[in-house]
Amino acid sequence: MKLLVPIKRVVDFTVKVRVKPDGSGVDLDNVKMSMNPFDEIAVEEAMRLKDSGVATEVIVVSLGPAVCQETLRTALAMGADRAILVETDAELEPLAVAKTLKQIVVKEEPQLVILGKQAIDDDSNQTGQMLAALLDWPQGTFASKLEVAGGKATVTREIDGGLETLELPLPAVITTDLRLNQPRYTSLPNIIKAKKRPLDSFKIADIQADTEPRLKTQKVEAPHPRKAGIRVNSVEELLTKLREEAKVI
Repeated sequence: MKLLVPIKRVVDFTVKVRVKPDGSGVDLDNVKMSMNPFDEIAVEEAMRLKDSGVATEVIVVSLGPAVCQETLRTALAMGADRAILVETDAELEPLAVAKTLKQIVVKEEPQLVILGKQAIDDDSNQTGQMLAALLDWPQGTFASKLEVAGGKATVTREIDGGLETLELPLPAVITTDLRLNQPRYTSLPNIIKAKKRPLDSFKIADIQADTEPRLKTQKVEAPHPRKAGIRVNSVEELLTKLREEAKVI
């Protein structure tokens, strides 16, 4: 079984982002970048399926500038067999990403696509669902548990009312939630070995996919700073503040 895992290079989750002075976007100069945490979980789950003998090959793919090779090398250090970089300097919307991934899926013919439920830079939570729709494949989103056997994938997902279990015929698309697993530590020897693993790179223009943007960012603003809190000495004073200033009662 072949698995395909799309990954994205994003601002590291420990970094406090800054907005550019002209409001055109987020300032990425000298900012630490890393693999999207949800995608890292997807890579880990793919490696666990391979370690258990369910999968035979894990391919990771990323869309972005040449520097995304660093993120792909991280996935290779985790144990992925091959990496594909679709090189582009354009900012791709979820639909454009899904259309591009569809073409790669058609070429590679994986039995399972595992990707993070969302990227922490835009939080769109759309690519996995769009990819499944374009492929006309069954999908299991927000997976907190995944089992693959007998040509089927059993996905447990958290919903408002508790847990929901889905059984999907393969091929299928799975998106990962935080509770699915804990990604493994990448050792130095594996990082060194990853530099020798195959990494194919080609331009996005080589793929027959419509990646024209349909949205335009008008302006980006930082959140307004929160006002300092106040202390009250009694319940009566609290109720007065809520009634007169907050106007919530």
